Amino acid sequence: MKTIIMKNDKITTVRLPIETRNKLLSIAKAKNRTKSEIIIESLEMYYKLEENEIDSYTLGLPFFGKYDLGPEDLSITYKQRIKEKLHARQNSY
Repeated sequence: MKTIIMKNDKITTVRLPIETRNKLLSIAKAKNRTKSEIIIESLEMYYKLEENEIDSYTLGLPFFGKYDLGPEDLSITYKQRIKEKLHARQNSY
């Protein structure tokens, strides 16, 4: 989403902790965007969150399935897997 900054927009000054400022600079550089664009987009996302237009599921969508974490059924088969490991360990002695 490209933010358009107009001439009649108002300038606002804000104090940021150095760590927050460094993160802002890093994100702006990585995305090849201005600090203003990153701040404006962040505020717009915050407003939507406050208005309950964005839920945690929607926020997480870009990250779901991003990493291969192993078998998909671990939450279902974990007890059976533990039994198998313990049984294998007992048989190895």
